[in-house]
Amino acid sequence: MPENNSIEEIFLKALTQFTYKEEDLDYSVLDKHIKVLETLANIGNSGTGIFDFSKRQIIYYSPNFGSLLGYRSSDYQELGQYFFAAKIHPEDALRLSKVGLAILKIMNNLSEYEKLDYKHVFEYRMLNAENNYVRLVEQYQVLELDPHGQLWLMLTIVDLSPNQDVSEPSKSQLMNFKTGKMIPIEPTHDLQLELTKRELEILRLVKSGLLSKEISDKLSISVHTVNTHRQRVLEKLQANNSIEAVKFAASLGLLD
Repeated sequence: MPENNSIEEIFLKALTQFTYKEEDLDYSVLDKHIKVLETLANIGNSGTGIFDFSKRQIIYYSPNFGSLLGYRSSDYQELGQYFFAAKIHPEDALRLSKVGLAILKIMNNLSEYEKLDYKHVFEYRMLNAENNYVRLVEQYQVLELDPHGQLWLMLTIVDLSPNQDVSEPSKSQLMNFKTGKMIPIEPTHDLQLELTKRELEILRLVKSGLLSKEISDKLSISVHTVNTHRQRVLEKLQANNSIEAVKFAASLGLLD
């Protein structure tokens, strides 16, 4: 399977870790948010939208969203987010999928209140209506959490980037807009989501509660070999410990 397809599928599967009850979600709040976003779009000419984690799709686009790139609403009305996803530069689409996974991991480790303090800023290349790449800046910020503190509605704001050097790859950062702290998030070789058959086997045994010596006896390999595989898993998933690695891998569907 090509890497970009694999990463994108893993990212979409990661979203399934969020489970919602319809009766918990009060969609009447949408009217309030949409009125604000329409005003913002008219004043600043920014494209605005709302991503719904429950439905795993963008449920609102401002009327001018596509006009930044020269598209008419009829061009993307039927396909919605999939229309724009297909226009992203292939290299940037892969990088952004990896970044999306890293940000989900970070957000899941934040408290309910901390999740409201962060803005995710992405800069990437996308084809316009003339089939030329232009650079966009897109910002994501939590609009609403569900009653259990899960991500639910996310605001997106898109503008043309002042940097139109299309030879540069995508850039990503996480910003705490209360403290002003900026955290660059760039996918590197350290974040690898393809574990070997043996690494997955050992991680499943770790999940079941076995210690390294017990795994060693079960698989007829040395304890040193078991620990080497465990360390490689931590490095690939950028996890601090085995519990975190198991939780992260399980949320991505790698242990199914």
